[in-house]
Amino acid sequence: MKIFNLIFCVLFVLFAALQYNDPDPYIWMPIYLYSATLCYLAAQKKFYPKAYLLGIIVYAAYAAYLFFDKTGVLDWFSEHGAESMVQTMKAEKPWIEESREFFGLVILIVVIGINWVYMKQVVKKKE
Repeated sequence: MKIFNLIFCVLFVLFAALQYNDPDPYIWMPIYLYSATLCYLAAQKKFYPKAYLLGIIVYAAYAAYLFFDKTGVLDWFSEHGAESMVQTMKAEKPWIEESREFFGLVILIVVIGINWVYMKQVVKKKE
């Protein structure tokens, strides 16, 4: 798990750095850096269950918003035929930008979720 967490820590820091030119870096930089911090701490065998749960809840709520928003994932899928999200990195269409953000949150939820499950198993073994 140490390698897993170090890889995602570095990736999330890079993702945060790439948000610098985004229209809303004040939202996305902290989101990615929060997860990077949790991955770094997990690599150091330091687990904070409430921090994981907070991240999962906040990310899931924001993902749900992006999914159902009028220019969100449902709109991208139903009205725009799930057109490619990687044609250009400049997101000129709001449904592309929100869909990318949604899938970014899904990645964050999965990584934090894996760490949370792993942490629970480690704690059970110690008891």
